[in-house]
Amino acid sequence: MSFVKRNTVISARPGRPAAQAAPAPEKQQLAPGIRPSPLDGRPTTSTGTSSLDQLLAGHGGLALGTCLLVEEQGTTDFSGVLLRYYAAEGLVQGHQVHLVGYPAEWKHQLPAVAAPDSKARAAQPPPTPEERMKIAWRYEALGNSATPVTGTRGDTSQGTFCHAFDLAKRLSPSSCKGSLHPTPSTHPPLLDQRSHGPASPFQAIIKHLQAKLSASPPTEIHRVVIPGLLLPTLYPPQCAHPSEILPFLHGLRALLRQYPTQLTATLTLPTSLFPRTAGLVRWIELLCDGVIELIPLPANPGAPPPPPRPSSSSSSASSAGAEKNEQPQGLLRVHTLPVFHEKGGGGGGGVGASSFRETLAFSLSASRGLVIKPYSLPPVEGEGEGHGEKTGGGKEQGIEF
Repeated sequence: MSFVKRNTVISARPGRPAAQAAPAPEKQQLAPGIRPSPLDGRPTTSTGTSSLDQLLAGHGGLALGTCLLVEEQGTTDFSGVLLRYYAAEGLVQGHQVHLVGYPAEWKHQLPAVAAPDSKARAAQPPPTPEERMKIAWRYEALGNSATPVTGTRGDTSQGTFCHAFDLAKRLSPSSCKGSLHPTPSTHPPLLDQRSHGPASPFQAIIKHLQAKLSASPPTEIHRVVIPGLLLPTLYPPQCAHPSEILPFLHGLRALLRQYPTQLTATLTLPTSLFPRTAGLVRWIELLCDGVIELIPLPANPGAPPPPPRPSSSSSSASSAGAEKNEQPQGLLRVHTLPVFHEKGGGGGGGVGASSFRETLAFSLSASRGLVIKPYSLPPVEGEGEGHGEKTGGGKEQGIEF
């Protein structure tokens, strides 16, 4: 048995070529609007709503290859606002947006990109290098949903990850880098269809998506927008049958798994027409990667009118304080999260894990968009007035334990 002295290089055997070091792999360039997850590095994209990105299992966005179902009660259209943000973000980033159920004119309803507030940015000096924590460099671009932002969110070296939109304005064609592709209509032609037996409109939609994805380069990102799934004004009655809608969702799920780095989808479902207690809706939820529910709060008819808006000459601090004190317009329930319940991720005490245990609320404004935050009851008027009251003898009545 031979021994080799330490710190001595062992020479290669004669007649055997020396092994060459493998070249380092080149860093893959991500598409615009895509960044790695801070948890496990999987590619994610923004939903167009910063606070919703922070809710999705701690990945800071919607993971590619997954879909999100947004349910809503009542006759409001908060879920439609989320879809318009999702579609507008895709068009601004240069993604291919596929619209199901609506014509191409739906593009004119998308919100415009909000102009950055130069005064607010100039008033806030940039942080010094000492103030920036080196350990949090990966979370620097995630943004903060608690602070009002009127410009862009999540600026990175490759561009803006999540834009801020203004609901009072419409998206201009000059801001669109991507394209909107309407899928085949969900309405059958106005002919006698009993004798012909037409095929399901869902099959034509799946074939359309399959053709677009197979013909696109591997670096091109696609988004599928499905507003008002099974809405009677958009879909014929036979589409609500399980033999029609469930194969469509299976086909959409298969496309998401076939193109895990190119495709995402967002759907909305009116639970007033299709309640969650129905078996069909539960199957729909199981076929979607993430499910959230919006519950609008009823308006209070006896509430006092809101205070007048400050003039343009007033300070920005007063307007920011007024936005922080705005009342929530509804509650948000998280039933499942993408990737969190299927492949892992978002564990520990992350934002996505805690969202199952706390009550969330949302509010919508034209400047800030839809903001999701923990719900807290306002203080009751007169609370605490009985504490410390003086008795007849002039002594204060304390609290007995």
